[in-house]
Amino acid sequence: MLLRIDNRDMPMRAPAAAVSSLTWEEFMQQWKRFAFGFVLATLGLAATARADDYTSLPRKETLIVENPEGTIKNPGWFNIWVNGGGGVSTGLQQLTMDTLWYIDPEQGLGGASWDNSLAADKPQYNADFTEMTVKLRKGLFWSDGVEFTADDVVYTVKTQMDHPGMVWSAAFSVQVASVEATDPQTVVFKLKKPNSRFHAIFTVRWNGAWIMPKHVFEKVEDPLRYDFANPVSLGAYKLKSYDPQGKWYTWEKRDDWQRTSLARFGEPAPKYVTYTDPGPPDKRTIAQLEHNLDIIHDNTPEGMFTLKEKSKTIETWFPGFPFAHPDPTLPAVIFNNQNPPFDNADVRWALALLIDIKAVDMASYRGAATLSALGVPPTAATMKDYQAPMQDWLKDFEIDTGKSKIKPYDPTVGQQIADILRKQPKFKDQIPTDPQAITGAFGYGWWKPDPKAAGELLEKAGFKKSGGKWLTPDGQPFKIRMTVEGDTRSVFTRAGTLIAQQWAAFGIDAKAVPAAKLWQTALQPGDFQVAIAWSVETWGGDPDLSFFLDSWHSQFVAKKGEVQPPRNWQRWSNPELDKIIESIRGISADDPKGMELGKDYLKLVAREMPTIPLMSYNVFTSMDTTYWTGYPTIADPYTDPVPNWANSRLMMVKLKPAQPK
Repeated sequence: MLLRIDNRDMPMRAPAAAVSSLTWEEFMQQWKRFAFGFVLATLGLAATARADDYTSLPRKETLIVENPEGTIKNPGWFNIWVNGGGGVSTGLQQLTMDTLWYIDPEQGLGGASWDNSLAADKPQYNADFTEMTVKLRKGLFWSDGVEFTADDVVYTVKTQMDHPGMVWSAAFSVQVASVEATDPQTVVFKLKKPNSRFHAIFTVRWNGAWIMPKHVFEKVEDPLRYDFANPVSLGAYKLKSYDPQGKWYTWEKRDDWQRTSLARFGEPAPKYVTYTDPGPPDKRTIAQLEHNLDIIHDNTPEGMFTLKEKSKTIETWFPGFPFAHPDPTLPAVIFNNQNPPFDNADVRWALALLIDIKAVDMASYRGAATLSALGVPPTAATMKDYQAPMQDWLKDFEIDTGKSKIKPYDPTVGQQIADILRKQPKFKDQIPTDPQAITGAFGYGWWKPDPKAAGELLEKAGFKKSGGKWLTPDGQPFKIRMTVEGDTRSVFTRAGTLIAQQWAAFGIDAKAVPAAKLWQTALQPGDFQVAIAWSVETWGGDPDLSFFLDSWHSQFVAKKGEVQPPRNWQRWSNPELDKIIESIRGISADDPKGMELGKDYLKLVAREMPTIPLMSYNVFTSMDTTYWTGYPTIADPYTDPVPNWANSRLMMVKLKPAQPK
């Protein structure tokens, strides 16, 4: 007789301690717990059994989500306003933080992407955009029972201005002349210069300037050193427990969830939400096949293909190829423009012309990516607003190598990738043949590989080739270390590794090197030469580029050796760019001139190549419907399904339990 154990009928529990006398029923219950705990342990999902371990919670009431940050280095650090080695997408920003506004990258609940969250209305500017007034909602409370008021907003801004090194210190300091609460629900900002997009600081796309609890931090001697242990929450959840080793964090729905901004949309369904480090892609895939991981943040293409083939309970953004959600984010080769020779546009362009993008796409995404030669993500909105209108400009664009002028753009690359994929039996029937559909799926074109022009550009910059190896102007070997994220984002690790190999084949000493916590250890401190990452992020459905572009102003570029605030990780400054940004600041967000200024930016970065744009960030998020249904998909695009986005809080009120309690 075979004994079948169905883990869907069991609570998530680690093995219990042995007892001396057990009935048959007790023995079987212990055996089930042991077997299930053993499976979790082999998957890297179980920590040492404790009373507060998330595996002891009722599975049918618990949503289990991958945290792409992996294991947190300083797990007890919850001060999200200071980079202290703690986690951000552990649920901290998604479930406990709040700020004035949100813009959803998809349709939003009720079809409205703009959401007045802590604010009662949209920002109110004066005629010359030097003053912004904010009206706040009444009746919102912190999880410790203290009411949220305008004093919290004012404290958030002043404290960070007074403490350089806090996350939003620079952004506030260079823009805010004064801030005051004129009454408990009104805040007035006076700005140093006109800026019609100042509200973007407090508007969540992936994150935003989160509001601090004044009544907690005002009692702290130094907010830069305060860990914010047992964090007070302004969201619908509060901390229940976490692994001291940083593997997982569990959040519990507040008893007074009605007193939060999320309550406008209904009651969150999961009583508990756990964000965990499930390990590398193969373990994530196994965990979801075993129904022990409800949401995979991202996977390899191969992992996604396996899930779709083997599981009947997996949902994805697109039901068929390419399956993944196209985030409004632009992965790119990020140069540290403060370090020679990457401060030279000729060198940057030479490296771009050594990349075979078709090979990179197939090696990284297995063809399931949308290419972009322009410095903007190839989303549906930007395809219409920027990519299509600029195709003629791209075809005519020239660069001077010092020995010749070339037109580097190939408008047929997207079509070529579609042709490659159509030859693969698994996907041949899923690849579109309509030219417009091909462009939407795979992009327009990209730069042609041109080793001859690349060599001429390097020679123009003073480089020489000797014995098949390139030497810098001072006679040293030209060495490049490409920083990648390893298994954390294996798709981009493969892209970066292949690009480094393509450079090496040309005679450059180039290698890919993995770095844990790429943003914290490399991009923010500027401790890198070249990296695969992104510094371009758009709102999503809105053509306004200010979300990332304003942060590229030279006033935000950190000095060498200092921490760079978001999002200009390339540390590039340009007077022409400053003029574009300042012009955008002086017009309203719905002024058509904004798109023309956006095109000016795109032409400038194509000429200067401060980063090498590659492709869309297609995220292979998969969602298991064994315990929960109601996930966002292309058929119901109420929010981005990628669970480290702060907007993913909307999922909590749309999810429904799939099994009775």
